[in-house]
Amino acid sequence: MSDAHLRERAAKVIPGGMYGHLNAAIFAPGFPQFFVRGEGCRQWDADGREYVDLMCSWGPVILGHRHPRVEEAVAAQQAAGDCLNGPGPVMVELAELMVDTIPSADWVMFSKNGTDATTQALMVARAATGRKKVLVAHGAYHGADPWCTPSLAGTTPSERADLIEYPYNDLAGAEAAAARAEGDVAAIIVTPFKHDSFEDQELVDPVFARGLRALADRIGAALVIDDVRAGFRLDLRGSWEPLGVRPDLTAWSKAMANGYAIAAVTGTDALRGPAQTLYSTGSFWFSAVAMAAAKATIETLRDTGGVALMERAGSRLREGLAAQAASHGFVVNQTGPAQIPWLSFEGDETLEKGMFWSSACLAQGVYLHPWHNWFLSAAHTDADIDRALAGTDAAFGELRAKFGSD
Repeated sequence: MSDAHLRERAAKVIPGGMYGHLNAAIFAPGFPQFFVRGEGCRQWDADGREYVDLMCSWGPVILGHRHPRVEEAVAAQQAAGDCLNGPGPVMVELAELMVDTIPSADWVMFSKNGTDATTQALMVARAATGRKKVLVAHGAYHGADPWCTPSLAGTTPSERADLIEYPYNDLAGAEAAAARAEGDVAAIIVTPFKHDSFEDQELVDPVFARGLRALADRIGAALVIDDVRAGFRLDLRGSWEPLGVRPDLTAWSKAMANGYAIAAVTGTDALRGPAQTLYSTGSFWFSAVAMAAAKATIETLRDTGGVALMERAGSRLREGLAAQAASHGFVVNQTGPAQIPWLSFEGDETLEKGMFWSSACLAQGVYLHPWHNWFLSAAHTDADIDRALAGTDAAFGELRAKFGSD
């Protein structure tokens, strides 16, 4: 069944035919909406076209689609049971693994989506402090609940009344935001690096990271790292662990189960008691299959050096794209960590070049995105990256033919 036919049917029974961040109508021209299969670092759309997958399902796939070790764990747990009257033993095993792996984690609470985890983390912080306000970076994405969704449709001003914004990587700005709260800050929430859509990414300044930790300590607020997008790709211990900055609470999801739906909040012993007071739950939050997948995923990343594999693949891609852009006469910006990259064209404020180039890449069998960061997986081999680069090179050639060089 073709993508066009599926879109036609979807338009009759789904508002807008599709919604949210997977809505292909808001991407560049030519992007397919429906996919039928994934294997390793490849995906196939409903029209049978194959792509080298540089989005990894928007981050959840970290070992490659249908990774054997994960699928074996999933099949074994599925045969025993998934959604039961209580969690399976795997819940305890996964929590133990995360506490052993993540230095800032003394306990774990599970849920299903990144939004669940960020919201739950703020609930713990408020329960612990008795305060209301949360400091949040301007433009940062923390989920799709009313308090944080990028769209104001269906929300009320009161649902955002307790947010105070600060500029990312601006410690003085964060200090000023804290002062405006007049002693009522429950939490400072921050992403490991600035990965706002439609903008070049920005790595965190270690001085800023350490300054936020000191600020949280000084005002008695919880430091919350939203590691939903970057978690397990940059460092299995937590994305700011290499900086020597440990949060009070961390939100996890996306990549922790290689595509199976799960999220988590980890926290320190000081917040264990407040976490116990929450009534935060869901009928599917304790399903065992996703927990088995998460346990297998984290163990596989640990045992195979998965972070280094992704960094190698991302570096090879970045170097190749830089050489291609220069050879075709374009000035590009490649930003973010190598494992979570994005490419933009200098001066392309309307994204006209980026849109055209991403569509041309798609036609060459390379799936990446014009305004959202990409993701690498441990399944991307040198040969896969070289195949992708062959497609991006052809796309640069098409871009030059249409726009000329810079």
